[in-house]
Amino acid sequence: MTDPRVAYERLRGSHLAVVRAALEDHVARLDWSPDRIEAYRTQRLRALLAYARERSPFHAARLSDLDPATATVDDLARLPPMLKRDAQDRWDEIVTTPRIDRAGAEDVLTRQEWFSYSPDGLQVFSSGGSTGVRGVYVWGWDQFVTLACLAWRWQVRADRRAGRSGPSTLVVLEAGGPPHASTPLFDVATDPSMATVVVPAAAPFEEVRAAVGGARPTHLVGYASVIGRLAREVVAGRLDIAPVRVSTNSEPLTDDDRDAIAAAWGAPVHNLWGSTEIGVQAVGCGEGEGLHICADEVILERVDGDGRPVAPDEPAERTLATGLAGRDFPFLRYDLGDEVTLLPGRCPCGSAMPRVAAIAGRRDDDFHYPGAAVPASAFRYVLGTDPAISEYQVRQTPGGADVLVVGTPDVAAVAAALVGSVRPHGLADPVIRVDVADRIPRHAATGKLRRFVPLPG
Repeated sequence: MTDPRVAYERLRGSHLAVVRAALEDHVARLDWSPDRIEAYRTQRLRALLAYARERSPFHAARLSDLDPATATVDDLARLPPMLKRDAQDRWDEIVTTPRIDRAGAEDVLTRQEWFSYSPDGLQVFSSGGSTGVRGVYVWGWDQFVTLACLAWRWQVRADRRAGRSGPSTLVVLEAGGPPHASTPLFDVATDPSMATVVVPAAAPFEEVRAAVGGARPTHLVGYASVIGRLAREVVAGRLDIAPVRVSTNSEPLTDDDRDAIAAAWGAPVHNLWGSTEIGVQAVGCGEGEGLHICADEVILERVDGDGRPVAPDEPAERTLATGLAGRDFPFLRYDLGDEVTLLPGRCPCGSAMPRVAAIAGRRDDDFHYPGAAVPASAFRYVLGTDPAISEYQVRQTPGGADVLVVGTPDVAAVAAALVGSVRPHGLADPVIRVDVADRIPRHAATGKLRRFVPLPG
């Protein structure tokens, strides 16, 4: 019997060949005019709406009063938002392919020892560590091609502009194994001369550091907190690597991690904002401020508390996303739970793709107490700027928080600073406990570090 991993890698090799071919088109799109982007996006939207209406009972009901043949982006506001709980509770009504249902998807995840394809080229993933709602998702063959291109086209464009070519090594700091989608999406050699090395981000940090040091990456991609910590190791003289390009994803890129990357390497940073549901929503070009929305393949709507779109210069409570590449499990006006701010003007890189400010994190990171709401930034301000702290996690308690840190900080001083930072937000007498640990456990399946853990309920 063929080893499942061998069979997967054989099929994946052909999949990546398709990705590399499609990258030529996707890189060219970055220089499209606003009118061309809008025309293409409208065509993609109409095709998706027609497909979803015919094949998904869930979406057929939502689209009963909308004509896909004439629909525009503005017409999406007539649909109610799609919630994560909807996507999971009504899975079999949403999926558009008869080749798989929720039970079948769960069976794939249960049996899967390594990443795999279904006989029809579908891939099944699950995630959910940041929201508390476990999700199961299906990506089709063509969808993966599009998402991989969205994730990597900015880096390819930048390398070409810099005249960089020849052998290179990409180190991928991701989950390392199933069921999370990060490894297949980012373990992509965009050029036949590029080698890739996957280093599981959840491994003990000493092992991560040794593996990365041994690989000598020219390009580095992975969880922002892990790359930030590696950068601090370089500054401290405990790691000797010099990547020419850095790509961060899966977690908010904090100012302290960005500063550490700049101090260690001075390399361009391509920050990515994505989700397993939509795939890739926005990517930084490495030149200008913020992240470029993947406007050719993703529609983002900034909305108020009732799901109504707001003007570009007005504050928004949520962001709704429609992924135009996701036909097998369509997400239409899906509530991402993130707040985004649009950036005005044209980016210095020359692309007309609109931009959003870097995503600071989900609103769900904020802690709510009786009569008080403490934003995650009140903790980040203290913990993220202490040079003696390389990693941290904050767990909400009824009267404050328990904080776990990696490093050699003055624990009493950190606790006092946190009390002073939290108190102005309405928590009159916060109780903050700070403990030092050798490492902070990451999510076993995803490899992500959940920095802020609220009380249940």
